[in-house]
Amino acid sequence: MTVSKASEFEATSVELAAFFKALAHPARVDIMKVLSQRGACVCGEIVHELPLAQATVSQHLKALKEAGLIAGEIEGPAVCYCIDYDVLHRLLRAAESYFSQIQTTCC
Repeated sequence: MTVSKASEFEATSVELAAFFKALAHPARVDIMKVLSQRGACVCGEIVHELPLAQATVSQHLKALKEAGLIAGEIEGPAVCYCIDYDVLHRLLRAAESYFSQIQTTCC
């Protein structure tokens, strides 16, 4: 069994890595784009925007939701998804802080 050493890193590093992992697939990036353009939509509407099957889109939505980047609200038989802008802004602040610390000089 593999033991995770994530607990040995700073909480902000772990959180930022989780956000990046959630966005580490082009479909998820495109889902975020669709949601930002529409404000909110159900899975079926997202499926029409992407070259993926409904089940695949659902899996990507689940990953984004688990990372907290999107929220889903049940509306009848469907789930309406939207971006959680509080979490997105937290991601942007964490990324800006992280990248601003990187030295711009190289060998």
